[in-house]
Amino acid sequence: MTATPDTPPRFRPRPWIHLETPQDVELWIAEHDQAMQELIKPQETGYGICFTLAEGGNIYMQTAEDAVVLDVDDDAAWIAPLIVAATGAEIPRGAYWLLPADRLVQLIIGLSSLVASTTLVVGHRFGSRGRMRIG
Repeated sequence: MTATPDTPPRFRPRPWIHLETPQDVELWIAEHDQAMQELIKPQETGYGICFTLAEGGNIYMQTAEDAVVLDVDDDAAWIAPLIVAATGAEIPRGAYWLLPADRLVQLIIGLSSLVASTTLVVGHRFGSRGRMRIG
């Protein structure tokens, strides 16, 4: 089914609830994994979560067993120092961040107070605007 301007979005933003502890984050991760397993079709690619920041901009996140991929849009570039502080990563040349999977909990805790909502996404071209490996 092709989306038209009159077609409502498939996924709607969900208001963010501030997460303060690693246990809060682990529960959030489990809930979103379950939602993605139920709602994302096997043939779909570019799936993940869009964090809409209260102060402006979006961060698109995709996870794998060994990595966390972030695509930070231009309006959210201001968040880069926080990502560095939370994960120990270096700022990439582009908008594409590749972090070790073991940094996910710290990243979510660091972002938590700045997120307004999250939305499941499909078809996002992660890293299409520039790539640099962060380790």
